[in-house]
Amino acid sequence: MKLDKIEVVKDYKHLQIREIKDDGGFHRRVLTPDMTLADDEHQEIKDKAEELWTDEVKSAWATFQAEQEAKFKE
Repeated sequence: MKLDKIEVVKDYKHLQIREIKDDGGFHRRVLTPDMTLADDEHQEIKDKAEELWTDEVKSAWATFQAEQEAKFKE
């Protein structure tokens, strides 16, 4: 697939990815700061993640997830 667009979303720097499939259709996915990127990931995505996913952003995302999980358990 060919990388078409990377959008940075929210305080936690989620990466919304749009790729063009061989048939011309689109494939969309979202990457979050707690993810480990695959070795064969597009280099542009790896570079963007390295730039934006600082330890501060990763920590804030982990805290947010823990808070949300605690709310659902109540």
